[in-house]
Amino acid sequence: MKIAVASDHGGFELKERIKEFLQKENYDVVDYGTDSLESCDYPTFAYKAAKAVQCKQADLGIVCCTTGEGVSITCNKLKNIRCGLVYNLDTSRLIKEHNDCNMMALGAKYTSNEDALKYVDCFIKTPFSGGRHQRRVDLIKKYEED
Repeated sequence: MKIAVASDHGGFELKERIKEFLQKENYDVVDYGTDSLESCDYPTFAYKAAKAVQCKQADLGIVCCTTGEGVSITCNKLKNIRCGLVYNLDTSRLIKEHNDCNMMALGAKYTSNEDALKYVDCFIKTPFSGGRHQRRVDLIKKYEED
C-alpha cells in the first residue's frame, strides 16, 4: 500500500514520526513535504498529497498542520477526496468505516506522537462498511458535481 504524507512547518515533526512508523510497518511512503521547520504555506503541501491520492498515485493520504483544520480543508477541495480530521481513536475508525475517507488530517498541537501512531494504524486498517453509509458517500460525490 502506498501512502502520501505531507505537512507544513507546524506539523513537520509529527509527519516525520508518522513517516518513520509507516516505513517500519512496510508501507510505501511518499513524502510531499515540507522538509523543515521553516515557515511555509500548508495548502501547497496538502494539495500535493491530495492530488496524489486523487490520481491514484497513492492509496491513502495523511496530512498534518498545527490544528489539522487547514490541511483538511485544502484536501477536501479536490474531487473524490474525503479527508477527515482525526482527534481520537473513534474518529480515526469512523472516518473510514462510515465516510470512506481516503485521507486523514491531524493537528500536531493537539495530538501526541503516541496517539497519532495509534490513529494512523486504525485508519489504515479499518475497512469501509458500505451499506447505508454507501448511500451517504454517493450523495457527497453527487454534490461534488454542483
